[in-house]
Amino acid sequence: MPGTIHQTVEFNAPAHDIYEMLMDSDKHAAFTESPAEISKEVGGSFTAYGDYIEGTNTELSPDKKIVQSWRASDWPDEHFSTATYELSEQDGKTIVTFTQENVPDDFMDDIAEGWNDYYWDKMKKMLK
Repeated sequence: MPGTIHQTVEFNAPAHDIYEMLMDSDKHAAFTESPAEISKEVGGSFTAYGDYIEGTNTELSPDKKIVQSWRASDWPDEHFSTATYELSEQDGKTIVTFTQENVPDDFMDDIAEGWNDYYWDKMKKMLK
């Protein structure tokens, strides 16, 4: 049965910087050290970590919210989750409230750990 991941992360950077790291192909590739092709349009597609992650942007509110249909290449065929990043900025810091729904049960632990290891930690390192 698919599950939901909830994570909250604080960054010492403005929301605009965090949004751009997630949505700009070059900035995304820089912190992940892997190829990324990301459309900044609703309905546009994206890939990250080469072709390991793919999906479509379903809602974009610059510097505030990103909602994507998201899947990993080793998931069951045609299975997509919904990844939602909500950004709130206060005093130059940004809180990202992240939710990923409909994650295949067999992948829950690896995906939850992967967000920390391959996104949040690498983004924080890049911002230092």
